[in-house]
Amino acid sequence: MRDAVLEVTKKRLETRARLNESGRLVLPKEIRDFLGAQPGDVLFFTEDGEGVRIETQKQRLRKIQAHIMSLVGPDVSMVDELIAERRKEFRKEMAE
Repeated sequence: MRDAVLEVTKKRLETRARLNESGRLVLPKEIRDFLGAQPGDVLFFTEDGEGVRIETQKQRLRKIQAHIMSLVGPDVSMVDELIAERRKEFRKEMAE
Protein backbone atom coordinates (compact mmCIF):
# COMPACT_ATOMS: atom_id res chain seq x y z
CA MET A 1 0.00 0.00 0.00
CA ARG A 2 1.05 3.59 -0.64
CA ASP A 3 0.19 6.71 1.33
CA ALA A 4 -1.49 9.51 -0.60
CA VAL A 5 -1.04 13.05 0.66
CA LEU A 6 -3.94 15.31 -0.30
CA GLU A 7 -3.54 19.08 -0.52
CA VAL A 8 -6.45 21.49 -0.94
CA THR A 9 -5.80 24.98 -2.28
CA LYS A 10 -7.10 28.34 -0.92
CA LYS A 11 -6.66 27.26 2.69
CA ARG A 12 -3.74 24.93 3.31
CA LEU A 13 -5.12 21.65 4.52
CA GLU A 14 -3.02 18.54 4.46
CA THR A 15 -3.89 15.05 5.62
CA ARG A 16 -3.08 11.46 4.80
CA ALA A 17 -5.06 8.60 3.36
CA ARG A 18 -3.99 5.06 2.60
CA LEU A 19 -4.72 3.41 -0.74
CA ASN A 20 -5.96 -0.13 -0.49
CA GLU A 21 -4.88 -2.97 -2.77
CA SER A 22 -7.54 -2.10 -5.36
CA GLY A 23 -6.43 1.56 -5.52
CA ARG A 24 -9.28 2.99 -3.47
CA LEU A 25 -9.03 5.43 -0.64
CA VAL A 26 -11.40 7.00 1.82
CA LEU A 27 -11.41 10.77 1.50
CA PRO A 28 -10.54 12.02 5.01
CA LYS A 29 -13.30 13.81 6.91
CA GLU A 30 -11.29 17.05 7.05
CA ILE A 31 -11.12 17.13 3.26
CA ARG A 32 -14.79 16.17 2.83
CA ASP A 33 -15.80 18.91 5.27
CA PHE A 34 -13.57 21.50 3.58
CA LEU A 35 -15.04 20.66 0.17
CA GLY A 36 -18.58 20.33 1.47
CA ALA A 37 -18.64 16.90 -0.18
CA GLN A 38 -21.51 14.56 0.59
CA PRO A 39 -21.95 10.85 -0.20
CA GLY A 40 -22.78 10.46 -3.88
CA ASP A 41 -21.21 13.80 -4.93
CA VAL A 42 -19.09 13.82 -8.08
CA LEU A 43 -15.48 14.86 -7.47
CA PHE A 44 -12.97 15.98 -10.11
CA PHE A 45 -9.26 15.24 -9.71
CA THR A 46 -7.02 17.46 -11.85
CA GLU A 47 -3.24 17.21 -12.12
CA ASP A 48 -1.97 20.81 -12.30
CA GLY A 49 1.80 20.38 -12.57
CA GLU A 50 2.37 20.77 -8.83
CA GLY A 51 0.01 18.13 -7.51
CA VAL A 52 -3.58 17.01 -7.74
CA ARG A 53 -6.49 19.39 -7.26
CA ILE A 54 -9.83 18.09 -5.94
CA GLU A 55 -13.06 19.92 -6.79
CA THR A 56 -16.69 19.06 -6.30
CA GLN A 57 -19.01 19.27 -9.29
CA LYS A 58 -20.65 22.33 -7.69
CA GLN A 59 -17.29 24.09 -7.33
CA ARG A 60 -16.40 23.35 -10.94
CA LEU A 61 -19.79 24.61 -12.15
CA ARG A 62 -19.37 27.87 -10.19
CA LYS A 63 -15.89 28.33 -11.69
CA ILE A 64 -17.24 27.82 -15.22
CA GLN A 65 -20.14 30.21 -14.57
CA ALA A 66 -17.74 32.87 -13.26
CA HIS A 67 -15.55 32.45 -16.35
CA ILE A 68 -18.53 32.85 -18.69
CA MET A 69 -19.70 35.93 -16.78
CA SER A 70 -16.22 37.45 -17.19
CA LEU A 71 -16.56 36.99 -20.95
CA VAL A 72 -20.09 38.36 -21.40
CA GLY A 73 -20.22 40.89 -18.57
CA PRO A 74 -22.48 41.16 -15.53
CA ASP A 75 -25.17 43.23 -17.30
CA VAL A 76 -25.87 40.61 -19.99
CA SER A 77 -28.56 37.98 -19.48
CA MET A 78 -27.66 34.86 -21.42
CA VAL A 79 -31.28 33.72 -21.15
CA ASP A 80 -32.59 36.97 -22.65
CA GLU A 81 -29.98 36.76 -25.41
CA LEU A 82 -31.02 33.20 -26.23
CA ILE A 83 -34.73 34.04 -26.26
CA ALA A 84 -34.13 37.05 -28.52
CA GLU A 85 -32.07 34.90 -30.88
CA ARG A 86 -34.75 32.19 -31.04
CA ARG A 87 -37.50 34.76 -31.67
CA LYS A 88 -35.48 36.30 -34.48
CA GLU A 89 -34.98 32.85 -36.07
CA PHE A 90 -38.70 32.09 -35.68
CA ARG A 91 -39.70 35.36 -37.39
CA LYS A 92 -37.27 34.63 -40.22
CA GLU A 93 -38.71 31.12 -40.70
CA MET A 94 -42.29 32.44 -40.64
CA ALA A 95 -41.45 35.04 -43.30
CA GLU A 96 -40.21 32.37 -45.72
